[in-house]
Amino acid sequence: MDNVIYSVVKKSDPKRILELYRAENWWEHDENPAYLKTVENIIANTFCFVIAEQEGKIVGMGRAISDGCSDAYIQDVTVDKAMRGHGIGKGIVRALVDYLKEHEIQWIGLISEPGYERFYQSLGFDVMPNYTPFLFKQST
Repeated sequence: MDNVIYSVVKKSDPKRILELYRAENWWEHDENPAYLKTVENIIANTFCFVIAEQEGKIVGMGRAISDGCSDAYIQDVTVDKAMRGHGIGKGIVRALVDYLKEHEIQWIGLISEPGYERFYQSLGFDVMPNYTPFLFKQST
């Protein structure tokens, strides 16, 4: 989509980023004021945090966590639902990959939600056969 600007940032609007997380149900919907500080810290401390802006409004985001020298994982890629289907998500992923390559990171992985395999395959990613993602189960 024309007039979308992709930027690697260390600061951004935490309220808008939190809205994007919540739109995907990746974040609680209560009004805990500590969430904005947590989002600020995510943006500041993530190896690469990309925002997509159109006419000054953040319409998408994504990030890569990495040690900065060998491996990276892309996560939290999302676009405002009203703006989907215009290539913005692809632009975010390309910006992330470009930044990682500029920093000579060779191994770039991600875990896709079901149904997005073709999206990521169109950007050069392949399914990793014989590997299973795991998530630590927090005890209560």
